[in-house]
Amino acid sequence: MDWDKLRVFHAVAEAGSFTHAGETLNLSQSAVSRQISSLEDGLQVTLFHRHARGLKLTEQGEQLFSTAHEVFAKLVMAEARITDSKDSPQGPLKIHTTVAFGSIWLTSRIKEFITLYPDIDVTMVLADNELDLSMREADAAIRMMPPTQLDLIQRHLFTMNYHVYAAPEYLKERGMPKKPQDLDDHDMIVYGEDATPPTGDLNWLLEAGSKTGPRKPVLRINSIFGIFRAVQSGLGIGALPDYMSRHARNLVDILPECRGPSIDVYFVYPEEQRNLKRIGVLRDFLVERLADRAK
Repeated sequence: MDWDKLRVFHAVAEAGSFTHAGETLNLSQSAVSRQISSLEDGLQVTLFHRHARGLKLTEQGEQLFSTAHEVFAKLVMAEARITDSKDSPQGPLKIHTTVAFGSIWLTSRIKEFITLYPDIDVTMVLADNELDLSMREADAAIRMMPPTQLDLIQRHLFTMNYHVYAAPEYLKERGMPKKPQDLDDHDMIVYGEDATPPTGDLNWLLEAGSKTGPRKPVLRINSIFGIFRAVQSGLGIGALPDYMSRHARNLVDILPECRGPSIDVYFVYPEEQRNLKRIGVLRDFLVERLADRAK
């Protein structure tokens, strides 16, 4: 198969349209369409179903895309190893973590990492879904649960604890709860049904100390970062990871005897990247900064 046509096919399959693929490849829509038609003619199969809403891979197209995607991922890895063979850590480094941890903890420290390693080209992907590291959707990740993929190396970073927080304005208006039972008279902010928290019981605050069953929350949000901002605003009381309180001076840690689940946080990366210098220095940087956090 012609390599240029395969490259165009891969871009079209990922983009779902000739137009968007053309923008990525800096080619016209007609040039992209011609390349795909030529590839289909050479293989004597149809690779895409064409319809008004875009393109959909045929069964043969899915097979080719799976292989092409794996080939391109291995090429990117080969490029990474060649680049990393030089003396100092350098080259692209895409880091994935959750929106909350990335926005609040990691972004405030990434400047120091970039200053230490100016030749590393850092990209951060903040998303609460799990990216496929083996397919190079990211180079490394900070995850709120151990990886399920067998080909990933994991390093335990820290244990994240949940505490109960409220803003001073809220406590001034509604009073300070002295014991968990007092939460019956307060507004709770919790995860919503669309959330995908790292553990199944993060809405424990609705039942802590209650004698009448689960409390009705004032607000449900599908993001811990959203809960954080809502608590900051004075809307109500919420359970938040302890790392958040250090970046929000206006939050008050209340009900110290009322603690939620603990969650182990891991640094993970593919086995094949074990010896990459930029992965190693990122791992060491995170371990050191999180050790400082515990002091």
